[in-house]
Amino acid sequence: MKRLLIAEGSEDLAALFRAALPAHEILIDMPQPGEAPIDYLVVGRPKAGLMVALPEVKLILSLNAGIEHLLRSGEIAEKTPIVRMVDDGLAEGMTEWVLAEALSWHRNIRLYERFQRELRWQPQAEKLAHERIVTILGAGALGTPVARHFVAFGFKTRVWSRSGRAIEGAQSFAGRDSLVAAVTGADILVNLLPLTTETENIVGSDLFNAQARGGFFINGARGGHVVDADLIAAVDSGQLSGAVLDVFRIEPLPESDPFWRHPDIRVSPHVAAPTHPRIAVLEIARNVMRFERGEAIPHLVDKTSGY
Repeated sequence: MKRLLIAEGSEDLAALFRAALPAHEILIDMPQPGEAPIDYLVVGRPKAGLMVALPEVKLILSLNAGIEHLLRSGEIAEKTPIVRMVDDGLAEGMTEWVLAEALSWHRNIRLYERFQRELRWQPQAEKLAHERIVTILGAGALGTPVARHFVAFGFKTRVWSRSGRAIEGAQSFAGRDSLVAAVTGADILVNLLPLTTETENIVGSDLFNAQARGGFFINGARGGHVVDADLIAAVDSGQLSGAVLDVFRIEPLPESDPFWRHPDIRVSPHVAAPTHPRIAVLEIARNVMRFERGEAIPHLVDKTSGY
């Protein structure tokens, strides 16, 4: 019987796995010396040393879309494949969150909430979607559905990625040399990139200054993409009218962080695209069965590119 270990898992999560993989032994505790080896390891953010203690693992399955912490741990053997968590629930959740924040800014909803608290009746000049430019950084499993929804709403949509993946109705940009051009004049900038050595600190003053004055920034990817001081400076100067951040370099966000108290930067506690246990378990179970049948597994991590 194949054995699957859920690192720091709960009995509730184990019960879902036992229902999805009835022919497998599901564990939430580390095996004892002399026990049969672990074949599959399901991880979120594992403690240091875990993967070193399990060198026989054949497949690592992440509960998260982001896997930069696994690669940077230095504990995973080069031969051991890693599968990112990409499921319909993650894409749906991220699309809902990004569109909600973008439309709230586009239609001045947050501004009118502030005016209500101040007892101010002050209508603003309103634009239609086709008068706005949206640039999305990332054309993967999250960026692609988000871009398609912006297109459906009528926004002038641009997508920047390493490969220049084509998305119907959107203008595609490829490679670092085209990054500033992709952002130039954008009213809304959305970051949905994977975090790698190449994309760390990729969103800074050069991109904020390229946006349309008074634009808006949405970060649903990773805190490490953004130069925090540059974002605060862009908002303080009026180059950006505001930003919403769901991810941060340190989480939970320390109470001393200036983002908490900035009137034009909204803090969201990493809830844009939460993992839904039932959906995630079914996706992992499908990948385990694919592995055992010798079939191709989607969303295998390319350790060279970092995602």
